[in-house]
Amino acid sequence: MSSTHCHNHAVEGLNETQKRVHRILTAAQNPLSAYEVLDKMRSKGAVTPPTVYRSLEKLIQKGLAHRLESLNAYVACKHPHHHDMAAFAICEACGLVTEFTDSQIDERLTGWSDAHSFHPKKVTVEVRGLCGGCAQD
Repeated sequence: MSSTHCHNHAVEGLNETQKRVHRILTAAQNPLSAYEVLDKMRSKGAVTPPTVYRSLEKLIQKGLAHRLESLNAYVACKHPHHHDMAAFAICEACGLVTEFTDSQIDERLTGWSDAHSFHPKKVTVEVRGLCGGCAQD
């Protein structure tokens, strides 16, 4: 099954509110807090914070979104076929967030986990610094 097919299948399993939240995250240029998502949703009717948080959690469970812990914000998943590890480069100047995968990081973390009998459920790596554009300014 292709990653696009898996992604489309995951989106099909969402309710209308969850689909709206996913569209908002997908269209966003930068990570959004739950309240920024809520504000964007209110333009088309009343919605409550718990509804948005439940929708965000569902998207995370389905591998369609990530929570950036250091920013307390959410982004749409750019690599939906990599459910085990997500890595992000976060520019502290402009806010650009780039999702990437790295098999060496994944292998090292898997090796450490195996050696220490640790069973990770989710791995999110956040690298903070300056993007190429901001580092030149």
